Amino acid sequence: MTLPPEMGSYAQNFIGVERNGFPVSSGQNAMIRLPLCFLIFLPTVLAAQVFDNGSEITTPVGINAMEPAIFGIENGGMVMSWTEPDGTDFAVKTATLQGGNWSRPVTVTTSNSLFVNWADFPTVAAFNDGTLAVSWLQKNAQLSYAYDINIVLSADAGRTWSSPIEPHDDQSTRQHGFITLLPTARDEMLAVWLDARDYNSQNFGGGSENAVQLRSTTIGKDGTLGNDIPLDLRACSCCQTSAAITGDGTVLIAYRDRTADEIRDISIVRRHNGAWSDPVNIHADGWKISGCPVNGPAIDAQATDAVVAWFTGADDIPTVKVAFSEDSGATFGPAFQVDTGEGVGRVSTLMLATGEALISWVEWAGDGEALMLCRATKNAGCVARQIITEHTAAGSFNFPKMERSGDTIYLAWTQPIDSEASFSTIRMVALDLSD
Repeated sequence: MTLPPEMGSYAQNFIGVERNGFPVSSGQNAMIRLPLCFLIFLPTVLAAQVFDNGSEITTPVGINAMEPAIFGIENGGMVMSWTEPDGTDFAVKTATLQGGNWSRPVTVTTSNSLFVNWADFPTVAAFNDGTLAVSWLQKNAQLSYAYDINIVLSADAGRTWSSPIEPHDDQSTRQHGFITLLPTARDEMLAVWLDARDYNSQNFGGGSENAVQLRSTTIGKDGTLGNDIPLDLRACSCCQTSAAITGDGTVLIAYRDRTADEIRDISIVRRHNGAWSDPVNIHADGWKISGCPVNGPAIDAQATDAVVAWFTGADDIPTVKVAFSEDSGATFGPAFQVDTGEGVGRVSTLMLATGEALISWVEWAGDGEALMLCRATKNAGCVARQIITEHTAAGSFNFPKMERSGDTIYLAWTQPIDSEASFSTIRMVALDLSD
């Protein structure tokens, strides 16, 4: 499959753009282990801190680990998946943090045919009883963007895994990725992904037949699949999806949409009382761009409150925004800017029981990047903002992930650790909400 023009900015093998010679993303090919640096925790712009202190957690990863995904479990625990080199292959691994201690890392799969990419990567989730679900991307042809989603389940903390499940029911040698897994019931999990099954790369004309779809299915704890259904027949091709569930059981999916006029703003679809809504635009940024920006939204919910954070480049002004809903995602209030003027995006967000939200994102900082965090309210936007950490090494934080378990907020990211070569590890901090 020839790479269509619409997907031209979605670079495989860690190719990235540059800003003042600084790569947004780059490959991790060499192997080295270096000590982590200290957290910064500096206030910026606003006087109030989001958190007065935090503790760094040593991660149980191997050499050149990258792209963490995390999921909060009971009793303040958290499970993490990641990718790291394994000889000439790549491995997807997982480990669980409980009581301040990591379990022994488990290899979920090892292969030389994994699709390994800085923006589309494995993820992890857990059913209510602790059964794990881990996804990865498996190449299905010797083509640049031909890969399937594989999902495996484990009821014994990773000692054994089920046979791989493909949530999509087509057999096309096309892109299937950017998956989100969301537990929605005791024995059911929702899977939502971007699907290029009908993409006609020989005739790129802008019609729906030349678009990537947003699709979804359900996965039972026993591996049973529901119907593979389309939620939007024309979505942006390579921006991450995000999902949340409200207290009344409404499922919310946020993603970057794509109109026939190439407006790529953020939309939401809702599953309420078993029925899916039509896509609704969260905020009319009006960002017209002819290629995918590889920069998806993040959504979370508590009770009937919901929050969406996203990046836009509308009017050639890069901006990170946030908007709140008080009616389970049916409507959203005004959008507030959360960055300080140098936003890169790559957001993550958490809705708090107080009605406030936490938003993390990446900003340019001098010759490098800063990982930012803010606390936002529905009436004022960010009321406290701070830098978590900075770096000036080659490479990028890529897509930091934030999760909550009990009173603990976990934030994990890929950490570049060498300015001469693209070495990396995974760093994580724990922030205490009870302070």
